[in-house]
Amino acid sequence: MISLKRGVQGGMFINTSCLKTIMDAAAHPGPPEDSRYQSTSVFLLVFDKIRPHVLVIQKADTEGYPWRNQVALPGGHIDPEDDTAMDAGFRELKEELDISRDQVDYVGSLGHFQTINHKDIQVFVGLWNGNGIIRHNPDEISRTLKIPLETLVNIHMAQGYHGRLPDVYTLLYPYQDVTIWGVTAKILHHFIEVLYPHLAGITCQSAEHSD
Repeated sequence: MISLKRGVQGGMFINTSCLKTIMDAAAHPGPPEDSRYQSTSVFLLVFDKIRPHVLVIQKADTEGYPWRNQVALPGGHIDPEDDTAMDAGFRELKEELDISRDQVDYVGSLGHFQTINHKDIQVFVGLWNGNGIIRHNPDEISRTLKIPLETLVNIHMAQGYHGRLPDVYTLLYPYQDVTIWGVTAKILHHFIEVLYPHLAGITCQSAEHSD
């Protein structure tokens, strides 16, 4: 089975069961040994299997807001009432975008990524069914962006990111009027690197049936 391939009319196609197999088999960054890091969870949501897109948010344009205008993945801090980091991610999805758990087909964990202000971000990947209306709090989020995965992959290839991780100043994914940088760019870089061999049409053997 092929997880990601060029469609007959361009674009890419996602095979869900194979994507899960690829994620499970890949090596992902682990949590930091430093206990000073604060645990957070985010979701990397992919939607539209025929022409896959990634759902991201742009933080509010608020004076003094540490993440002002930055492009990020939906998520936030893990609260004491959250049973697991994944539960925290689903809770944040509902609170931030009104996307409920039953709208997301969970794929797996992409690992841990740290920020310079001592946040440890565990990233979960899910396939969103795209149903319903996204609702967000304008005090925290200015807008949502739906970025074609193919666009991100093309930038990744054109900039020569494959096989190397550039520093924070040069790892950039520009899209329309924004540029994805920092830890969000690192997360996307890792996700694309995990998928990279399969983008070339290499098959994925899985016991699961295709969909």
